[in-house]
Amino acid sequence: MGIGTLFLLSISTGIITQDELGWITRNQLNFSRCEQAKALELGQLIDSGQLQLGCRI
Repeated sequence: MGIGTLFLLSISTGIITQDELGWITRNQLNFSRCEQAKALELGQLIDSGQLQLGCRI
């Protein structure tokens, strides 16, 4: 999985899982500048309520 795939999946469903957030946290030191920007954007979407923490069925 990559941050781009995770970003698109989260945007399309409106949900990000705890496992996905954990993956971001574990791998953030290896992110490129572009990947860091996408991770920050995901955080902003969570803060604004546009993404919900949950599970996909």
